[in-house]
Amino acid sequence: MTRSSRLGILGGALASVLVVALAASVAPPAEAAKADGDPGVAKLDRGAFHDAMRKLWEDHIVWTRQYIVSAATLDADLPDIGPTTDRLLANQADIGDALRPFYGDEAGDAVTALLRDHILGAAALITAAKAGDPTATAAASAAWYTNADTIAAALHGLNPDAWDTAHMQAMMRAHLDRTLEEAVARLEGRYADDIAAYEAVHVDILAMADMLSDGIIEQFPARFHR
Repeated sequence: MTRSSRLGILGGALASVLVVALAASVAPPAEAAKADGDPGVAKLDRGAFHDAMRKLWEDHIVWTRQYIVSAATLDADLPDIGPTTDRLLANQADIGDALRPFYGDEAGDAVTALLRDHILGAAALITAAKAGDPTATAAASAAWYTNADTIAAALHGLNPDAWDTAHMQAMMRAHLDRTLEEAVARLEGRYADDIAAYEAVHVDILAMADMLSDGIIEQFPARFHR
C-alpha cells in the first residue's frame, strides 16, 4: 500500500468517527476543598501559577511533536523514540501532580491515567496508519476521540462552574484534530503544513492552559495572593 493510500485511510477513518460521550467525572475530595482558606496552606502567586500551567501544556505539545517526528517514518522509528516516549508520559504525570494540591491524590491519579491513555492512543493511531491497517486505524481513532471526551468530562467534574463539559469537549476535540493534521502532514512529507499545524496546536493549547489556571484560581481564590 502506498503512503498516500495509508494517509487516506487515516484521514477517512477519523472523519467518520462517531464520538460517544462518557458520563465520567471525578469529584474533588472534601479534604482538598477544606484546604481552601486554611491559613496553614501557603498562598500561591497567580502569575507564576498561570505561567507554570502554560509550561506544562507546552511540554505536552512539544514532546508530542517530537514523538510524531520520531515515529513518522514508514520504515523504522528514529532511535530516540524510547526516551521521547518516556519524557512525554512523564509530562502527563506532571499535569496530574499540578492538580493534586487542589483536588487530591485520587483526582490527580485519574487525570494522569486519562492523559496517558491519550498519548498511548495517539501512538496506536500512528502505528496503525503506518501499517496500512484500516480496521486498526478506525478502532484507534474511535478510542482516541472517546478518551478526549472522557478527559473533558473528568475535568468538568472537578470544576463544574468554570469548566463546562461541552466547551471542554470542543477544546479537546480541536486539540486532537490539530494534532492529527500535524501528524498526517509529517507522514506525507508536507513539512510547511506540518509546521503550520503545530503553530495552531500551540495557540489552542495555551488557551486551554489559561482556562484551567483561571478556573482553579476562581474556584480556590483564598489559595492565591490577591
